[in-house]
Amino acid sequence: MNSTEVSAGSIRTMLVDDHALLRAGIRSLLEREDTISVVGEAGSFDHALAEVARCRPDVVVVDLKLTAGTEYEGLRLITEIAQRHSDVASLVLTTFLDDDLVVRAVKAGARGYVVKDVDTTELVRAIQAVSGGGSAFDPRSAAIVLRTVSGGGESPEALTEREREVLRLLADGLSNKRIGETLFISESTVKFHIRNIIRKLGVTKRTDAVYIASKRGLI
Repeated sequence: MNSTEVSAGSIRTMLVDDHALLRAGIRSLLEREDTISVVGEAGSFDHALAEVARCRPDVVVVDLKLTAGTEYEGLRLITEIAQRHSDVASLVLTTFLDDDLVVRAVKAGARGYVVKDVDTTELVRAIQAVSGGGSAFDPRSAAIVLRTVSGGGESPEALTEREREVLRLLADGLSNKRIGETLFISESTVKFHIRNIIRKLGVTKRTDAVYIASKRGLI
């Protein structure tokens, strides 16, 4: 199918990945499918938001890492899409797989999570599933979601409202510096809050704090 053509009734799909060659490869595979039309692509957070507004896709296939830094801007993008375009489904397609990221992606609004070693048939099925209002998780991410849903409901030590704000920004993938800028506090104050959060939740790492907080419905 020519990239400028959109078949009637096909799933309007947009690709978001910071690697142009990977986008081109995925696009080439998907455009062989009669049920899918790739209507746009982007390599950055800002470009992706603009493209979603322009081409109004049914599904946005999002990589979690859109920059070379430590932040997972794909999570922030999924959150923005869910808030601004509730009719657009986000599907994570990434090389990263751990409990923390899967939970954060679902919390952000992703309807599916698959890793990049998935074959074309499974990717197409995932796009079809989320476009129809369903969900799509490969076996590994599905197991993580199941563990989260069936996890215990122990009560943590109470977090302050500021600590919850810091946690929410941690879940969005922001660095200590960005959290400080967002909340108008110093980076050292951010670190202080994170230490308290880690202590109260009984974990050792910030990623574990986000995971536990998500499981307990704190963010």
